[in-house]
Amino acid sequence: MTRNETKVIRIGDRMIGGGHPIAIQSMTNTKTEDVKATVAQIRSLAAAGCEIIRCAVPTMEAAQALKEIKKQITIPLVADIHFDYRLAIAAIENGADKIRINPGNIGAVERVKAVVDAAKERQIPIRVGVNSGSLEKPFLEKYGGVTAEGIVESAMDKVHLIEDLGYDNLVVSIKSSDVLMCLEAHEQIAKQCIYPLHVGITEAGTLFAGNIKSSIGLGLILHQGIGDTIRVSLTGDPIEEIKSAKLILKTLGLRKGGIEVVSCPTCGRTQIDLIRLANQVETMVADIPLDIKVAVMGCVVNGPGEAREADIGIAGGIGEGLLIRKGEVIKKVKEEELLDALREELLHWNA
Repeated sequence: MTRNETKVIRIGDRMIGGGHPIAIQSMTNTKTEDVKATVAQIRSLAAAGCEIIRCAVPTMEAAQALKEIKKQITIPLVADIHFDYRLAIAAIENGADKIRINPGNIGAVERVKAVVDAAKERQIPIRVGVNSGSLEKPFLEKYGGVTAEGIVESAMDKVHLIEDLGYDNLVVSIKSSDVLMCLEAHEQIAKQCIYPLHVGITEAGTLFAGNIKSSIGLGLILHQGIGDTIRVSLTGDPIEEIKSAKLILKTLGLRKGGIEVVSCPTCGRTQIDLIRLANQVETMVADIPLDIKVAVMGCVVNGPGEAREADIGIAGGIGEGLLIRKGEVIKKVKEEELLDALREELLHWNA
């Protein structure tokens, strides 16, 4: 697919926009004031594949904590600010690589200008964020409620405000929990906005519902070449956001690397605990740096044929299973030895 050409923006040591790879983002759910817990979570997220991290800054103590957090992490840090412009300035002074604000709730233009001046002094990008839930009254009245048009006009209104204040180091984010409205809004803003777009379905929900809504929404948006950073918003462990984001990008052909696990849905022929086995395989391969496809199949009748398109696969039978490489059976092992046999093959894949 052809990516939308947007302005190149630097966030810490990472470049986004202008065709650079789409970066995966997440947000901590620790208290930012708790430096130890926040650093530990960020390190775990970075190890899982998070490339930009955002922290809530609801207090001055949280803003000041960013300075110490920054010293202990290796990925760019974004400060999430609402309402108090002084927190945005403090976050910038304490080393935030980017700040996220909604100028609509920061207050008077003078306060927005104070934030812009601080960002300009240190060349820190500003992410202008507008969510459907925070759409201002004039746009609600103009469009008769929350609409894609209203979200886009609100966002571009804030962009023009900051441009008029003499700054164009911007990232734009428009989000809605309504998947189709979010899609429509992104299609509209992509035609108007030269800045990188951070995309996601806000308040998507639990691990189950949130993954479905995010996969559909992000898939439809990204497949049109729209988007420069993404976040899968889930009510749960942020690590799950990273796993989902990586798979969405890989499924769309926007990212390579990592083992892809495919497995059959089970049926009456299944004579092995396939559900448990497939989950074990998915967990087991997470730390193996290969770009191949692994198939986990439930029976020895169709398993070899179904696994032929994978690089390597296992197919289960009654208390035993086959190890299949490039469609050829290479080994028969006991069921309890299947996982270890597969791992051994993967660890010596290029030997």
